[in-house]
Amino acid sequence: MKFVIDNLALIAIALVSGGMLLWSTFSRGTGGGVTPAEAVRLVNREKGVLIDVCEPAEHTAGHCPGSRNIPLGQIEQRQSDLPKNKETPVLVMCQSGARASRAAMTLRKLGYVRAAAVAGGLRAWREAGLPVEKS
Repeated sequence: MKFVIDNLALIAIALVSGGMLLWSTFSRGTGGGVTPAEAVRLVNREKGVLIDVCEPAEHTAGHCPGSRNIPLGQIEQRQSDLPKNKETPVLVMCQSGARASRAAMTLRKLGYVRAAAVAGGLRAWREAGLPVEKS
């Protein structure tokens, strides 16, 4: 008991940091997002398709090489621009990841079982040192 009282601050720090680790693990797991590195792996090894759901002006300002621009509000109307094989990994990207998460949910409802948002969006892509094009 004396140990607990003497080291209360250290115990509190350990509990808080453990709680934060658990929170980040569970919150990331429910979003279905993938890291930029995982997105690159899926594109290179499994012929995944990158979809940029930003508005055209944002896409022109900077996007991942090879990504297709289909704004979030047009996903359902532009299914012809999506892969025919609904088992293909579809990696959805936006500036921060928020719109991409909504788009990935929409794509899963449309039958794309491997649709996932790129966690952190284009910002995380850049921070990972991956290339960005402007058109």
